[in-house]
Amino acid sequence: MPAHPLPPDHAADLPNSTSAWNIANALTALRVAAVPFLGYLLLQDTQSARNWATLVFLLASLTDFLDGFVARKYGLITTLGKIADPIADKFLTGIALMGLSYLGALPWWVTIVIIAREIGVTLLRFWVIEHGVISASRGGKTKTLTQIIAISMYLVEWPTSVPESFVTLWDVSKISVMAIAVILTLGTAIAYVRKATQLRKEIEVVRR
Repeated sequence: MPAHPLPPDHAADLPNSTSAWNIANALTALRVAAVPFLGYLLLQDTQSARNWATLVFLLASLTDFLDGFVARKYGLITTLGKIADPIADKFLTGIALMGLSYLGALPWWVTIVIIAREIGVTLLRFWVIEHGVISASRGGKTKTLTQIIAISMYLVEWPTSVPESFVTLWDVSKISVMAIAVILTLGTAIAYVRKATQLRKEIEVVRR
């Protein structure tokens, strides 16, 4: 029996004996590896490069869902994976957002708000890491999916042959989806602060 056992609600957050060298974590590493390539494509600032960047972003984002599915299905959930997976997401979305703002396609305040939130949540995870790992919540996963859709819509650059009415509808849609993403980003940040604070309090109670 450990000297300071975790509360039952966080027992699942304890490190397990599963090796960190597994396919789920390899997919996470692949997502990180796509980050510099995505940044390079965005710096080219051409229609072709933007659309290639969209494809790279979508494929890299797909690994986010694959690694979670593989980890759960084959029992490959590790503490490293719980920490590295959301950080990989932040690198990917962060470089995409900064690239879009650099190109003038997305207001800088949107990029700053989202990145500041992601850094804050990451710091929260490390603040409580000695007591337990805060896994991504359902709200956090919904936020991530919405961000992926919004960023992908902003990355696409339609050729001049596409009807203007369609492009206008697309622009209105992408702004709406990004607005939802920002709202979810801020809402889930508050939820993570509460969860981290609650975890710290529960541990202090156990220690007493």
